[in-house]
Amino acid sequence: MRLIPVDMTGVTVMVAQPPTTKMRDKKAGVVAVDPESGGTLMTVDVLFVANGNAEVVSVTVPEADISGELATGTPVALTSLVARPWENEFNGQKRHGISFRAAAVTSLVG
Repeated sequence: MRLIPVDMTGVTVMVAQPPTTKMRDKKAGVVAVDPESGGTLMTVDVLFVANGNAEVVSVTVPEADISGELATGTPVALTSLVARPWENEFNGQKRHGISFRAAAVTSLVG
């Protein structure tokens, strides 16, 4: 699957929603795990601000690589952010989008 590096030059990033556990299957209660480390994956909603525009996106990151207090509004750094296009079919309907993954999320406070 194609991974596209995200250029973070001139971008301000802050936490929109604190980290939550990413679920592989919500109905069955199955937690998503990192295929490389086997650790739990988390989702952090962040606000990207660049060129006068702002957008909230969800970023997946391994739980072990979240550092610092990530309360709403906390400025953060995203390490090795990549975008991955995806597509699937559910109940006969095709869906597509872009998912984001970072190697780490680090609070810039303190």
